[in-house]
Amino acid sequence: MTNPRTHFVLNTGAQIPAVGCGTWKAGAGEAGKAVELAFEAGYRHFDCAPLYGNEKEIGEVFSKLTIPREEYFVTTKLWSSDHTRVASALEKSLLDLQLSYVDLYLMHWPVTLDPNTGAEYGKEDRVNGHLSGWDFRDTWREMEKLIESGKVKAIGVANFSTKNLNILFETAKIIPAVNQTELHPFLPQEALHKLCQEKGIHQTAFGPLGGTGSTLHKEPVVTSIAEKRKVTPANVLLSWGIQSGWSVIPKSTNEGRINSNLQGVFSLDKNEMDGLNILAKTKGRRFNRPNWGITVFHDDEDLGLE
Repeated sequence: MTNPRTHFVLNTGAQIPAVGCGTWKAGAGEAGKAVELAFEAGYRHFDCAPLYGNEKEIGEVFSKLTIPREEYFVTTKLWSSDHTRVASALEKSLLDLQLSYVDLYLMHWPVTLDPNTGAEYGKEDRVNGHLSGWDFRDTWREMEKLIESGKVKAIGVANFSTKNLNILFETAKIIPAVNQTELHPFLPQEALHKLCQEKGIHQTAFGPLGGTGSTLHKEPVVTSIAEKRKVTPANVLLSWGIQSGWSVIPKSTNEGRINSNLQGVFSLDKNEMDGLNILAKTKGRRFNRPNWGITVFHDDEDLGLE
């Protein structure tokens, strides 16, 4: 039995750890502690975003580390109302995170929101608040300029469909290093993964255990593998993701689960992988589906999701 992979190589040549610490929905007073525990457990990949409202708290942890900066990987993201002010948005995240650079800077969504409506940050009208005369190709052009600054080591996207990636390729000078999107056995997004592989784009899975209301961890094929291997259902799902070809960023604020999510990764055999792969054929489902007023998840149209 081969050992599970610990890293993936990006198209920049940099290595991204296979298991990262997600910080989405980690509330005030929880996020910093979770990142501290994750460092202690051995995590060296941390996924952040200004939208999550906890970058300052996480920055306090980063500022106290004795671990050399080059030994851990940090991702942050560009929120939709910041698309026309890319450089200043990055500076704000770097200030909050107390870092001189991030390893990866992602466009959080392929939608540009008007930054001048007076709406509270992150609570803009996503359906009617789109900015006219600007789209994600313009945003990407501004993100490409960041590479020369040294403040980002790589740039990428999140929540991009095959259609939106192909539109981006028409004008992009730099191919995204990463597309971060929802990936789990209910939603393997095979067409998207195929395109990303062809273009040398690594995928990172958010929500690799499913989402709110998920029954994925209770599926008989998942629980039977967990019992046989003496691991948790989460270990099965994370191992499936890594073996499918992407990094995973589970979020937890529980010390036991933080440790288990990293330490419990293992190699599945072919029968186990085949059993998990069948789930998408009959129980396909996307959990994170915000309404943007336009189609974002173009690939879902052919999947027959619940």
